[in-house]
Amino acid sequence: MAKNGSQGSNHAVRVFRVQSAFTELEGQVHGPGELAEATGLDDSTVHRILQSGIRDGIFVREGRGLYRLGPGAARLGLKALTHAPNTDVTHEVLESLRKATDGGLVFLFGLAPFGGARKQCLDMAVGDSDLAELGISRRALLTVFQSLRTGACGRAILAHLPEVIQEGVLAEPPPVEAGPGVFRDEGALLASLKAVREQGVATDSEECAAGWNGLAAPVRWDGLIMGSVSVLKPKDAMPQWPVGVLMAMKEAADVFTETGGGAWSAQTPSSF
Repeated sequence: MAKNGSQGSNHAVRVFRVQSAFTELEGQVHGPGELAEATGLDDSTVHRILQSGIRDGIFVREGRGLYRLGPGAARLGLKALTHAPNTDVTHEVLESLRKATDGGLVFLFGLAPFGGARKQCLDMAVGDSDLAELGISRRALLTVFQSLRTGACGRAILAHLPEVIQEGVLAEPPPVEAGPGVFRDEGALLASLKAVREQGVATDSEECAAGWNGLAAPVRWDGLIMGSVSVLKPKDAMPQWPVGVLMAMKEAADVFTETGGGAWSAQTPSSF
């Protein structure tokens, strides 16, 4: 990051630049020299900011001369994320997507980083369907459907995460109960993530459950990946990826993306 005298003259700006550097650099722990180079600040200034942040839990010292973000930074993030989408409006969007996809199973997933990067089902529109009768067990919802390695819904999120988080997910084996189409080869999985970034959507051929295909699109908040919206249909009913289903799913994802944060509650969904 190039030095900028006018920006660097403000102490608050310098503090924010050090905090932001932790999210931009690879790895989780960094020394003052590395942070100084990334922010364009001198080592002594960065060191003073780190020491001040330790007292408030913003930074934590890890060994000699290394630091990571601390619980104080997490509290700030949690406070920001409390501006969640209004439940009624969210469900209306998902129900509209279900109708537009002729009765597909529709899910909204959120990124859940605590204890390792996972996804969590925030809401769904499945009509009168009993997921267990469709071959999707409660155990599968807690294993297969939480893994970012599995399904279009997971890879739509994984493709947009920082490389250091991706590496952690790739080091995990795919869930035992995953469908026959799950990517078990790391090279093929990485290629699929590249395709997701290029195409803006992820496709799923029996990854989560045998006999079910899916599509998913990422949901962002000001460029930050927050989750994904996905559609699952029986393989016989959706052997390929119909343009109508694809466009309806992307439009639903755009509703969440364009109106992220507290503004989600003010958004009126279209009929797709």
